[in-house]
Amino acid sequence: MYEQVSHTLLNDILNRIKPEISEQDLRHFYTRLGANFYGIHSLFQRLYGDRDDFADLAQQLVETMAQQYIKRPVKLRQLDLAREKDYNWFLSQQWIGMALYCKGFAGTLSGLQERLHYFQELGINLVHVMPVLRCPEGSSDGGYAVSDFHEINPELGTLEDVQLLAEEMQKRDILLVLDVVVNHTSNKHFWATRARAGEKKYQDYYYSFENRNIPDMFEQSMPEIFPETAPGNFTWDEEMGRWVMTVFNDFQWDLNYSNPTVFIEMLNIILFWANQGADILRLDAVAFLWKKIGSTCQNEREAHLLLQLLKDCCQVTAPGVVFIAEAIVAPVEMVKYFGEDAVIAKECEIAYNATFMALLWDAVATKNTRLLNQGIKSLPVKLERATWLNYVRCHDDIGLGFDDRDILLCDYEPVRHRKFLVNYFTGKHDGSHARGLPFGQNAKTGDTRISGSLASLVGLEYALETGDNKAIGDSIKLILLLHGMILSFGGIPLLYYGDEIGTLNSDTYRDDPNKKGDTRWVHRPSIDWDKAERRNMPGTVEYEIFSALKRMIAVRKEIDVFADFNNRDLIEVENPYLFVFGRYHLKKPNEQVLVVANFSNKPQHLNLEDLGSWWSQYRPLVDLYRGESPDIFKNSLVIPGFGFYWLCER
Repeated sequence: MYEQVSHTLLNDILNRIKPEISEQDLRHFYTRLGANFYGIHSLFQRLYGDRDDFADLAQQLVETMAQQYIKRPVKLRQLDLAREKDYNWFLSQQWIGMALYCKGFAGTLSGLQERLHYFQELGINLVHVMPVLRCPEGSSDGGYAVSDFHEINPELGTLEDVQLLAEEMQKRDILLVLDVVVNHTSNKHFWATRARAGEKKYQDYYYSFENRNIPDMFEQSMPEIFPETAPGNFTWDEEMGRWVMTVFNDFQWDLNYSNPTVFIEMLNIILFWANQGADILRLDAVAFLWKKIGSTCQNEREAHLLLQLLKDCCQVTAPGVVFIAEAIVAPVEMVKYFGEDAVIAKECEIAYNATFMALLWDAVATKNTRLLNQGIKSLPVKLERATWLNYVRCHDDIGLGFDDRDILLCDYEPVRHRKFLVNYFTGKHDGSHARGLPFGQNAKTGDTRISGSLASLVGLEYALETGDNKAIGDSIKLILLLHGMILSFGGIPLLYYGDEIGTLNSDTYRDDPNKKGDTRWVHRPSIDWDKAERRNMPGTVEYEIFSALKRMIAVRKEIDVFADFNNRDLIEVENPYLFVFGRYHLKKPNEQVLVVANFSNKPQHLNLEDLGSWWSQYRPLVDLYRGESPDIFKNSLVIPGFGFYWLCER
């Protein structure tokens, strides 16, 4: 879009640009810069336009983008051009992800490269390697307390190892996902150490105050994220003699994005990692980017403007790279991180579907789908050119952030129902075989979250210990049922490492003084590769789970309607144990798949005549996953306990 003020500024910037930049071949860069500059200027001015040095800051912003474009490898520039043409590439049903800790999965980055065949064996072609950057020993928050944004944790390898891994993954058509922690740094970061030394420039990189007056104002409305281990939102730093905002942990200092230098620094870091070969960048804790007295300091409008600006700038330098928003917030807030537009994601193209994850776990505990169905009805429709990341388990805890209105509509009392879920998954409820642990208990609010591996939460740990073959079978069915849902719902399914072989809780974290206070480490395993080898041995639990998931993934990739184009209909049925939805092709009306899931341990039936256009009595049904016809008696579809179907008409 042409607009006089912004383009006058752009002309001034280009006239003053450094010779080492202007002498380069920047044809594609200039084309994208011109196309995006009105948006970039509008956002940058809205955030920082009241500053006297605004023009100089705009110059610095453009030169940062240009310098990283010059450094961008030729292969990645070519990939940018290809993805610009195939702009819906990330919506394909072909993508299947896995998230992992490098150390726990393979020891080192080079070890991870040697294990790439494992992903191909299973069908994984998108790998999220959890944070690999340098962090202080003992206060790393699982890699999210970064002390150097350009240096790899020496235990894992070097920057060259990342580049080699990215190159090999590209050869195998596996996407690489890396984290950029945008909300905070470690208190051992260079910026923090300079702030401690009294340098005003770096003190302004953070929210720091001489006394408690302003922090106390913030605390009146800010919730506590980790009340058990990190109460409050400010920490006194003795060396600096100031209070510092530390929303997550006392060793993680929140960055001050009202300072434009911080924004430019972080943009430079994001583009740096795009240039190392990351296809997707996961932006951590994006809901917290803007702080405002009198608010919760989450989901502020300015946080969205910052993300829009980051996206516009990245599209100029590295348009083939897409963003994941790590914002575990209410559904009505979550969809805003795609960007408020009719079609195109203006902020992040991908976002975690934490609501779907939590609703699935509710169905596991209650063995009915009342809240699952109600919650999906309340899930806002996403943008057409954006997608969910659907997952059963991740490295973090399981929160129970359902909307109280949905809970009430299901005739549950919210506080009592959440207490039931916590008791169920920590094994305190009669009849529960779950072996989860509480996390983040808040004595003030009563809120509690849940840790535990998928296998232990669905009862496999109990079943193996007791030798109960029926319980073992039910646990495996639940693992497959949950994955069957994330693979068909609409979006990118993200498996969590170890789940594909039924990895149980690991208590080894209790022997580490730096981890023993954080129960999330119970589900952050070191893979036992001897155990993993049993995936090739029929009759073992590992074989049952791995081979079933392998088939499920292969079948999904062949089903075009599983691509994510807002082509899903929730189908309400009378049976409260069933979750039913349809997937359809936007351009081919005859192509559709009916997904039917039974969260009860007993067989259930569905009256096919109630499905309307989703079923024709004149054409037989086939389950695409199993390749066989389902059981039907007088127009009633019978679904086994903890079973599911992907049905289409022959």
